[in-house]
Amino acid sequence: MNIKDIKAVYFIGAGGIGMSAIARYFLKRGLVVGGYDKTPSDLTRRLEKEGMLIHYEENIDEIPHACKKKESCLIVYTPAIPTDHQELQYFRANGFEIQKRAQVLGTLTQAHKGLCVAGTHGKTTSSTMCAHIMHQSHLNCNAFLGGISKNYGTNYILSDSDYVVIEADEFDRSFHWLHPWMSVITSTDPDHLDIYGTKEAYLESFRHYTELIQPGGALIIHRDLEMKENLQNGVRRYDYSLNEGDFHAENIRIGNGEILFDFISPIENITNVKLGQPIPINIENGIAAMAMAQLNGCTKEELKYGMQTFGGVDRRFDFKIKTDKLVFLSDYAHHPKEIYQSAKSIRELYQDKHITAIFQPHLYTRTRDFYKDFADALSLLDEVILTEIYPAREEPIEGVTSQLIYDNLGEGVKKKMILKDEVLNYVKTHNFEVLIVLGAGDLDNLVPQITKLLNSKIAS
Repeated sequence: MNIKDIKAVYFIGAGGIGMSAIARYFLKRGLVVGGYDKTPSDLTRRLEKEGMLIHYEENIDEIPHACKKKESCLIVYTPAIPTDHQELQYFRANGFEIQKRAQVLGTLTQAHKGLCVAGTHGKTTSSTMCAHIMHQSHLNCNAFLGGISKNYGTNYILSDSDYVVIEADEFDRSFHWLHPWMSVITSTDPDHLDIYGTKEAYLESFRHYTELIQPGGALIIHRDLEMKENLQNGVRRYDYSLNEGDFHAENIRIGNGEILFDFISPIENITNVKLGQPIPINIENGIAAMAMAQLNGCTKEELKYGMQTFGGVDRRFDFKIKTDKLVFLSDYAHHPKEIYQSAKSIRELYQDKHITAIFQPHLYTRTRDFYKDFADALSLLDEVILTEIYPAREEPIEGVTSQLIYDNLGEGVKKKMILKDEVLNYVKTHNFEVLIVLGAGDLDNLVPQITKLLNSKIAS
């Protein structure tokens, strides 16, 4: 089905952060957009206000009339949806065009110049940074992001630009549908081994992804990765890192709540770049974002302004309270390397403070495969509170619990295990200097209540 022939789109799994961005793309173009999701959320409620027709039970009768016309309705689903889902079975039985979210994004990268960011971690922040730089520049862009941009209050940007910035997701090999004009690869630390099986298969998936970059485009790859790319003729290759590579930083200055650095580039060096979200890990994320934006023609002034005005991403090192008495933040980090980078950054920012993390492990398989790495990363902090594992799409695995991480934490770390339902009471009855909530599960739903509790402590 040609994207121009579509009159209606139906999303199965409408409330996912990536799915909702595509839903908004079609809503903005005046199509009938419907969908199913298992439970209501703030995001689905916002989508309903924007005109999307969503229901929350598997019921074919609830599907909008316009979405039952197979010649003009595209069905989009997320891989997390089970194959026996009633509505998905209905659309398959009746010959509808059914695509994964990633397939739709792949179509858009053929219709636009796709600027894609892939990697185990760092891709959400780097892609959102790049989208902000591009959007406020003379080039502008569309964007489909994996997190809510604080600059725009959404995970989606729509414009008439030829460019589209996309977060390229390796889960279920989804990024193999993309056809990037340019791509950043931030990291390839093995993850999703329930899908890939081995580290070698995971790295091979990234290698194949690099083959999809269009001739004339470019790969911007982190300098220290284990994978080997395989580029088509005519694709330029650049590397980057914090302090080495074609693109890197020099003269880094951290202090008084600010971070400045000089951006070193084969195109044009830029001095005194100021981070709008002054977190050490964002120096490297910013280098990747600036490199891709600069390669596509953003000016020195646009790059500096974009970096200085970048407001961050919800749940990515997301400060909720920042006072002399108390600091509280939330971070989506759920892979050991992400936890390590988060812990390292917060330790650099608050060297003399007692830092406490409440961590909800995500997935039984990830905990089974990486519990020692999780423990090592968390041991950078002073105190670790572990909740039960968030299962997401998985069934329990015998012997795999948060206890595996708990037992391997460093000797100097103060530690405790509690249930998620006990978190609010724990926060209420304990004092903190720096508190961070970590994980990709549903613990983040408690962050507003935790913020309220902590603010009342500050006021008392």
